[in-house]
Amino acid sequence: MDVTVSELLELFLQSPLVTWVKTFGALGSGDGDNLGVYMDLVDGVVLNKIMLQIDPRPTNQRVNKHVNNDTYLRVQNLTILVRNIKTYYQVWCWELQSYSAASTRQLLPT
Repeated sequence: MDVTVSELLELFLQSPLVTWVKTFGALGSGDGDNLGVYMDLVDGVVLNKIMLQIDPRPTNQRVNKHVNNDTYLRVQNLTILVRNIKTYYQVWCWELQSYSAASTRQLLPT
């Protein structure tokens, strides 16, 4: 079974992850341009905007908004994204652990 690149791209763009990302706003040029949607995701700009909506705490890292197929800028944007996701989950787990410890102390007999 030979699968073309355009068919693989179409399958990827129908995935649950891309469907979820689309709930945050339009991707690509808006005219059904699959390659444009894919490039928006790969550049990391849209994904960093979504992460900023999830965790609006300021960061001192600037996302490169005009990647223009520059691999270095793309990797830099995705590195920032991974770092922000990692920080978010570390903080979230720390808060959950603190909350759990406080709840446990309340349950213990005094």
